Amino acid sequence: MPELETFYEVMRRQGITRRSFLKFCSLTAAALGLGPAFAPKIAEAMETKPRTPVLWLHGLECTCCSESFIRSAHPLAKDVVLSMISLDYDDTLMASAGHQAEAILDEIIEKYKGNYILAVEGNPPLNEDGMFCIQSGKPFVEKLRRVAKDCKAIISWGSCASWGCVQAAAPNPTRATPVHKVITDKPIIKVPGCPPIAEVMTGVVAYMLTFDRIPELDRQGRPKMFYGQRIHDKCYRRPHFDAGQFVEAWDDESARKGYCLYKVGCKGPTTYNACSTTRWNGGVSFPIQSGHGCIGCSEDGFWDKGSFYNRLTNIKQFGIEANADEVGMGVAGVVGAAIAAHAAISAVKHAQRKDKGGDQ
Repeated sequence: MPELETFYEVMRRQGITRRSFLKFCSLTAAALGLGPAFAPKIAEAMETKPRTPVLWLHGLECTCCSESFIRSAHPLAKDVVLSMISLDYDDTLMASAGHQAEAILDEIIEKYKGNYILAVEGNPPLNEDGMFCIQSGKPFVEKLRRVAKDCKAIISWGSCASWGCVQAAAPNPTRATPVHKVITDKPIIKVPGCPPIAEVMTGVVAYMLTFDRIPELDRQGRPKMFYGQRIHDKCYRRPHFDAGQFVEAWDDESARKGYCLYKVGCKGPTTYNACSTTRWNGGVSFPIQSGHGCIGCSEDGFWDKGSFYNRLTNIKQFGIEANADEVGMGVAGVVGAAIAAHAAISAVKHAQRKDKGGDQ
Protein backbone atom coordinates (compact mmCIF):
# COMPACT_ATOMS: atom_id res chain seq x y z
CA MET A 1 0.00 0.00 0.00
CA PRO A 2 1.52 3.39 -1.01
CA GLU A 3 2.25 6.04 1.60
CA LEU A 4 -0.57 8.47 2.19
CA GLU A 5 -0.43 11.76 0.31
CA THR A 6 -1.20 15.11 1.87
CA PHE A 7 -4.51 16.79 1.12
CA TYR A 8 -2.77 19.45 -0.97
CA GLU A 9 -0.90 16.88 -3.07
CA VAL A 10 -4.15 15.13 -3.88
CA MET A 11 -5.86 18.39 -4.86
CA ARG A 12 -2.96 19.41 -7.10
CA ARG A 13 -2.98 16.01 -8.74
CA GLN A 14 -6.68 16.52 -9.44
CA GLY A 15 -5.93 19.80 -11.21
CA ILE A 16 -7.07 22.15 -8.42
CA THR A 17 -5.35 25.54 -8.56
CA ARG A 18 -3.57 27.14 -5.63
CA ARG A 19 -6.16 29.92 -5.60
CA SER A 20 -9.02 27.41 -5.35
CA PHE A 21 -7.19 25.55 -2.61
CA LEU A 22 -6.84 28.71 -0.49
CA LYS A 23 -10.49 29.56 -1.10
CA PHE A 24 -11.40 26.10 0.12
CA CYS A 25 -9.37 26.67 3.29
CA SER A 26 -11.18 29.95 3.93
CA LEU A 27 -14.59 28.33 3.48
CA THR A 28 -13.61 25.49 5.80
CA ALA A 29 -12.52 27.97 8.48
CA ALA A 30 -15.84 29.78 8.17
CA ALA A 31 -17.77 26.50 8.38
CA LEU A 32 -15.94 25.70 11.62
CA GLY A 33 -16.82 29.10 13.06
CA LEU A 34 -13.16 30.19 13.04
CA GLY A 35 -11.85 33.64 12.12
CA PRO A 36 -9.96 34.50 8.90
CA ALA A 37 -6.65 34.11 10.74
CA PHE A 38 -7.20 30.35 10.89
CA ALA A 39 -7.40 29.88 7.10
CA PRO A 40 -3.55 29.88 6.77
CA LYS A 41 -3.33 27.31 9.58
CA ILE A 42 -5.76 25.06 7.77
CA ALA A 43 -3.78 25.51 4.56
CA GLU A 44 -0.52 24.61 6.32
CA ALA A 45 -2.04 21.49 7.85
CA MET A 46 -3.39 20.31 4.53
CA GLU A 47 -0.06 20.99 2.80
CA THR A 48 2.08 19.13 5.32
CA LYS A 49 0.06 16.46 7.10
CA PRO A 50 -0.76 13.12 5.49
CA ARG A 51 -4.37 12.21 5.09
CA THR A 52 -5.75 10.49 8.16
CA PRO A 53 -6.76 6.83 7.78
CA VAL A 54 -10.40 6.35 8.80
CA LEU A 55 -12.28 3.10 9.35
CA TRP A 56 -16.07 3.58 9.32
CA LEU A 57 -18.15 0.81 10.92
CA HIS A 58 -21.92 0.31 10.84
CA GLY A 59 -23.88 -1.31 13.66
CA LEU A 60 -27.63 -1.12 14.30
CA GLU A 61 -28.68 1.98 12.34
CA CYS A 62 -30.61 3.22 9.33
CA THR A 63 -27.64 4.79 7.44
CA CYS A 64 -29.12 8.29 7.83
CA CYS A 65 -25.75 9.56 9.10
CA SER A 66 -24.05 8.45 5.88
CA GLU A 67 -26.90 9.97 3.88
CA SER A 68 -26.35 13.27 5.69
CA PHE A 69 -22.55 13.11 5.40
CA ILE A 70 -22.53 12.77 1.61
CA ARG A 71 -24.66 15.92 1.32
CA SER A 72 -22.18 18.24 3.02
CA ALA A 73 -21.54 21.50 1.15
CA HIS A 74 -18.76 23.11 3.26
CA PRO A 75 -16.54 21.18 2.85
CA LEU A 76 -17.94 18.87 0.20
CA ALA A 77 -18.15 15.23 1.22
CA LYS A 78 -16.16 14.23 -1.86
CA ASP A 79 -13.31 16.48 -0.71
CA VAL A 80 -13.39 14.92 2.75
CA VAL A 81 -13.57 11.33 1.49
CA LEU A 82 -11.19 11.61 -1.46
CA SER A 83 -8.74 14.19 -0.17
CA MET A 84 -8.87 15.21 3.49
CA ILE A 85 -9.02 11.70 4.92
CA SER A 86 -8.20 8.25 3.62
CA LEU A 87 -11.51 6.45 4.03
CA ASP A 88 -10.09 2.96 3.77
CA TYR A 89 -13.09 1.03 5.04
CA ASP A 90 -16.80 1.79 4.88
CA ASP A 91 -18.94 -1.15 3.86
CA THR A 92 -21.69 1.20 2.67
CA LEU A 93 -19.56 3.44 0.42
CA MET A 94 -16.66 1.19 -0.65
CA ALA A 95 -16.63 -0.85 -3.82
CA SER A 96 -15.10 -3.93 -2.16
CA ALA A 97 -17.25 -6.47 -0.35
CA GLY A 98 -16.98 -9.73 1.52
CA HIS A 99 -13.53 -11.20 2.17
CA GLN A 100 -11.82 -8.47 0.12
CA ALA A 101 -13.30 -5.72 2.29
CA GLU A 102 -12.41 -7.50 5.53
CA ALA A 103 -8.84 -8.01 4.29
CA ILE A 104 -8.54 -4.24 3.79
CA LEU A 105 -9.80 -3.67 7.33
CA ASP A 106 -7.20 -6.03 8.78
CA GLU A 107 -4.42 -4.45 6.70
CA ILE A 108 -5.19 -0.89 7.86
CA ILE A 109 -5.41 -1.94 11.51
CA GLU A 110 -1.98 -3.55 11.28
CA LYS A 111 -0.21 -0.89 9.20
CA TYR A 112 -1.53 2.19 11.01
CA LYS A 113 -1.79 0.81 14.52
CA GLY A 114 -2.48 3.67 16.91
CA ASN A 115 -2.80 6.24 14.09
CA TYR A 116 -6.19 5.66 12.52
CA ILE A 117 -9.57 7.11 13.47
CA LEU A 118 -12.53 4.83 14.05
CA ALA A 119 -15.89 6.26 13.01
CA VAL A 120 -18.93 4.35 14.23
CA GLU A 121 -22.44 4.73 12.86
CA GLY A 122 -25.01 2.79 14.83
CA ASN A 123 -24.54 0.76 17.98
CA PRO A 124 -23.88 -2.80 19.09
CA PRO A 125 -26.66 -4.96 20.58
CA LEU A 126 -25.42 -6.91 23.60
CA ASN A 127 -28.36 -9.23 24.26
CA GLU A 128 -28.09 -12.87 23.14
CA ASP A 129 -24.31 -12.48 22.92
CA GLY A 130 -24.69 -9.79 20.24
CA MET A 131 -26.55 -12.04 17.80
CA PHE A 132 -28.96 -9.29 16.71
CA CYS A 133 -26.24 -7.75 14.50
CA ILE A 134 -23.92 -10.15 12.67
CA GLN A 135 -21.11 -9.06 10.33
CA SER A 136 -18.66 -11.41 8.63
CA GLY A 137 -20.20 -14.24 10.59
CA LYS A 138 -19.50 -12.66 13.98
CA PRO A 139 -21.37 -10.28 16.34
CA PHE A 140 -20.78 -6.63 15.53
CA VAL A 141 -19.71 -5.93 19.11
CA GLU A 142 -16.67 -8.19 18.60
CA LYS A 143 -15.72 -6.31 15.44
CA LEU A 144 -16.14 -2.98 17.25
CA ARG A 145 -13.86 -4.03 20.10
CA ARG A 146 -11.23 -5.41 17.73
CA VAL A 147 -11.04 -2.28 15.56
CA ALA A 148 -11.23 0.09 18.55
CA LYS A 149 -8.31 -1.62 20.31
CA ASP A 150 -5.58 0.18 18.31
CA CYS A 151 -7.42 3.30 17.09
CA LYS A 152 -6.33 6.86 17.85
CA ALA A 153 -9.82 8.14 18.66
CA ILE A 154 -13.46 7.28 18.03
CA ILE A 155 -16.15 9.42 16.43
CA SER A 156 -19.66 8.32 17.38
CA TRP A 157 -21.79 9.45 14.45
CA GLY A 158 -25.40 10.20 15.24
CA SER A 159 -27.69 9.52 18.17
CA CYS A 160 -27.52 5.74 17.63
CA ALA A 161 -23.79 5.59 18.40
CA SER A 162 -23.91 8.47 20.90
CA TRP A 163 -26.98 7.59 22.98
CA GLY A 164 -28.66 4.45 21.61
CA CYS A 165 -31.53 6.22 19.77
CA VAL A 166 -34.63 4.27 18.69
CA GLN A 167 -32.91 0.88 18.96
CA ALA A 168 -32.33 1.52 22.66
CA ALA A 169 -35.83 2.88 23.30
CA ALA A 170 -37.83 1.04 25.97
CA PRO A 171 -38.07 -1.88 26.33
CA ASN A 172 -34.83 -2.27 24.29
CA PRO A 173 -35.11 -6.03 23.67
CA THR A 174 -31.72 -6.26 21.92
CA ARG A 175 -29.89 -4.23 24.61
CA ALA A 176 -28.68 -1.78 21.98
CA THR A 177 -25.88 0.10 23.71
CA PRO A 178 -24.08 3.37 22.83
CA VAL A 179 -20.42 3.08 21.89
CA HIS A 180 -19.01 4.82 24.97
CA LYS A 181 -20.55 2.18 27.24
CA VAL A 182 -18.77 -0.58 25.35
CA ILE A 183 -15.42 1.11 24.60
CA THR A 184 -14.20 2.88 27.72
CA ASP A 185 -10.46 3.33 27.15
CA LYS A 186 -10.41 5.61 24.08
CA PRO A 187 -11.22 9.29 23.51
CA ILE A 188 -14.70 9.46 22.01
CA ILE A 189 -16.22 12.42 20.15
CA LYS A 190 -20.01 12.23 20.15
CA VAL A 191 -21.73 13.87 17.18
CA PRO A 192 -25.41 13.23 17.99
CA GLY A 193 -28.45 13.91 15.85
CA CYS A 194 -30.82 11.75 13.85
CA PRO A 195 -28.96 12.39 11.66
CA PRO A 196 -26.28 14.99 12.50
CA ILE A 197 -26.00 18.03 10.23
CA ALA A 198 -23.73 17.25 7.27
CA GLU A 199 -21.46 20.26 7.83
CA VAL A 200 -21.12 19.37 11.51
CA MET A 201 -19.85 15.91 10.54
CA THR A 202 -17.33 17.14 7.97
CA GLY A 203 -16.43 20.08 10.23
CA VAL A 204 -15.37 17.72 13.03
CA VAL A 205 -13.15 15.79 10.60
CA ALA A 206 -11.65 19.02 9.20
CA TYR A 207 -10.87 20.29 12.72
CA MET A 208 -9.13 17.07 13.72
CA LEU A 209 -7.06 17.10 10.53
CA THR A 210 -6.09 20.78 10.89
CA PHE A 211 -5.13 20.85 14.57
CA ASP A 212 -4.20 17.19 15.05
CA ARG A 213 -6.36 16.93 18.15
CA ILE A 214 -9.97 16.35 19.05
CA PRO A 215 -12.13 19.48 19.40
CA GLU A 216 -13.03 20.86 22.81
CA LEU A 217 -15.88 18.78 24.19
CA ASP A 218 -18.68 19.53 26.63
CA ARG A 219 -19.34 17.39 29.70
CA GLN A 220 -21.29 14.90 27.57
CA GLY A 221 -18.49 14.50 25.04
CA ARG A 222 -19.93 16.67 22.24
CA PRO A 223 -17.90 19.29 20.30
CA LYS A 224 -18.64 22.66 21.88
CA MET A 225 -18.26 24.44 18.55
CA PHE A 226 -21.47 22.79 17.33
CA TYR A 227 -23.26 21.75 20.53
CA GLY A 228 -22.43 24.68 22.81
CA GLN A 229 -25.79 26.42 22.50
CA ARG A 230 -29.43 25.47 22.49
CA ILE A 231 -31.37 25.68 19.24
CA HIS A 232 -33.65 28.03 21.17
CA ASP A 233 -30.81 30.50 21.77
CA LYS A 234 -30.40 31.41 18.08
CA CYS A 235 -33.85 30.53 16.78
CA TYR A 236 -35.35 33.25 14.57
CA ARG A 237 -38.70 32.65 16.33
CA ARG A 238 -37.19 33.43 19.74
CA PRO A 239 -38.61 36.99 19.83
CA HIS A 240 -42.11 35.50 19.62
CA PHE A 241 -41.32 33.24 22.58
CA ASP A 242 -40.12 36.23 24.59
CA ALA A 243 -43.23 38.17 23.63
CA GLY A 244 -45.58 35.34 24.64
CA GLN A 245 -46.75 34.77 21.06
CA PHE A 246 -47.32 31.02 20.54
CA VAL A 247 -48.88 28.65 18.04
CA GLU A 248 -51.75 27.02 19.94
CA ALA A 249 -52.86 24.57 17.23
CA TRP A 250 -51.51 23.55 13.86
CA ASP A 251 -52.58 25.84 11.05
CA ASP A 252 -54.10 28.45 13.35
CA GLU A 253 -53.57 32.14 12.68
CA SER A 254 -50.49 32.20 14.92
CA ALA A 255 -48.92 29.40 12.88
CA ARG A 256 -49.51 31.38 9.70
CA LYS A 257 -47.77 34.35 11.31
CA GLY A 258 -44.73 32.27 12.22
CA TYR A 259 -45.12 32.44 15.99
CA CYS A 260 -43.17 30.26 18.45
CA LEU A 261 -43.85 26.50 18.27
CA TYR A 262 -43.11 25.81 21.95
CA LYS A 263 -46.72 25.04 22.91
CA VAL A 264 -47.08 22.44 20.12
CA GLY A 265 -44.07 20.47 21.30
CA CYS A 266 -40.91 22.24 20.11
CA LYS A 267 -37.92 20.93 22.09
CA GLY A 268 -35.60 23.76 21.03
CA PRO A 269 -35.33 25.20 24.58
CA THR A 270 -33.68 21.98 25.83
CA THR A 271 -31.82 20.76 22.71
CA TYR A 272 -28.15 21.53 22.05
CA ASN A 273 -27.32 21.57 18.35
CA ALA A 274 -26.37 23.89 15.49
CA CYS A 275 -29.64 23.61 13.54
CA SER A 276 -30.65 27.25 13.98
CA THR A 277 -27.23 28.54 12.86
CA THR A 278 -25.68 26.02 10.44
CA ARG A 279 -29.07 24.74 9.23
CA TRP A 280 -29.62 21.93 6.72
CA ASN A 281 -29.30 21.31 3.00
CA GLY A 282 -26.43 23.71 2.49
CA GLY A 283 -27.80 26.25 4.99
CA VAL A 284 -31.22 26.50 3.32
CA SER A 285 -33.53 25.72 6.24
CA PHE A 286 -34.15 23.67 9.39
CA PRO A 287 -37.28 22.03 10.84
CA ILE A 288 -38.52 25.06 12.79
CA GLN A 289 -38.13 27.26 9.72
CA SER A 290 -40.21 24.70 7.81
CA GLY A 291 -43.01 24.99 10.35
CA HIS A 292 -42.36 21.95 12.53
CA GLY A 293 -41.02 22.07 16.07
CA CYS A 294 -37.66 20.60 17.05
CA ILE A 295 -38.03 16.98 18.23
CA GLY A 296 -34.79 17.06 20.25
CA CYS A 297 -33.16 14.27 18.23
CA SER A 298 -29.62 15.12 19.38
CA GLU A 299 -30.47 14.68 23.08
CA ASP A 300 -30.05 11.50 25.10
CA GLY A 301 -33.18 9.32 25.27
CA PHE A 302 -35.35 11.54 23.08
CA TRP A 303 -37.40 8.55 21.93
CA ASP A 304 -38.52 7.86 25.50
CA LYS A 305 -39.55 11.41 26.40
CA GLY A 306 -43.11 11.23 25.16
CA SER A 307 -44.76 12.44 21.99
CA PHE A 308 -42.94 14.86 19.71
CA TYR A 309 -45.98 17.11 20.16
CA ASN A 310 -46.10 17.11 23.96
CA ARG A 311 -44.99 20.51 25.16
CA LEU A 312 -42.21 21.04 27.62
CA THR A 313 -43.26 22.48 30.97
CA ASN A 314 -42.04 25.32 33.17
CA ILE A 315 -39.64 26.89 30.67
CA LYS A 316 -38.81 30.30 32.18
CA GLN A 317 -38.59 33.59 30.31
CA PHE A 318 -36.47 36.62 31.12
CA GLY A 319 -35.44 34.91 34.37
CA ILE A 320 -38.89 35.53 35.84
CA GLU A 321 -40.98 32.89 37.57
CA ALA A 322 -43.52 32.46 34.82
CA ASN A 323 -44.12 29.87 32.18
CA ALA A 324 -45.60 30.27 28.72
CA ASP A 325 -49.19 30.06 29.97
CA GLU A 326 -48.62 32.80 32.52
CA VAL A 327 -46.49 35.20 30.54
CA GLY A 328 -49.34 36.45 28.36
CA MET A 329 -51.48 37.16 31.39
CA GLY A 330 -48.47 38.70 33.11
CA VAL A 331 -47.81 41.05 30.22
CA ALA A 332 -51.47 42.00 30.12
CA GLY A 333 -51.40 42.62 33.88
CA VAL A 334 -48.33 44.84 33.61
CA VAL A 335 -49.91 46.83 30.80
CA GLY A 336 -53.16 47.13 32.77
CA ALA A 337 -51.29 48.26 35.89
CA ALA A 338 -49.38 50.83 33.88
CA ILE A 339 -52.60 52.20 32.42
CA ALA A 340 -54.19 52.36 35.88
CA ALA A 341 -51.12 54.08 37.33
CA HIS A 342 -51.12 56.61 34.50
CA ALA A 343 -54.81 57.32 35.07
CA ALA A 344 -54.28 57.76 38.81
CA ILE A 345 -51.36 60.16 38.32
CA SER A 346 -53.38 62.17 35.77
CA ALA A 347 -56.29 62.41 38.21
CA VAL A 348 -54.03 63.65 41.04
CA LYS A 349 -52.45 66.27 38.80
CA HIS A 350 -55.87 67.40 37.62
CA ALA A 351 -57.07 67.73 41.23
CA GLN A 352 -53.97 69.70 42.21
CA ARG A 353 -54.48 72.17 39.35
CA LYS A 354 -58.16 72.54 40.36
CA ASP A 355 -57.21 73.26 43.99
CA LYS A 356 -54.74 75.90 42.92
CA GLY A 357 -57.38 77.55 40.79
CA GLY A 358 -59.84 77.62 43.76
CA ASP A 359 -57.21 79.20 46.05
CA GLN A 360 -56.72 82.05 43.66
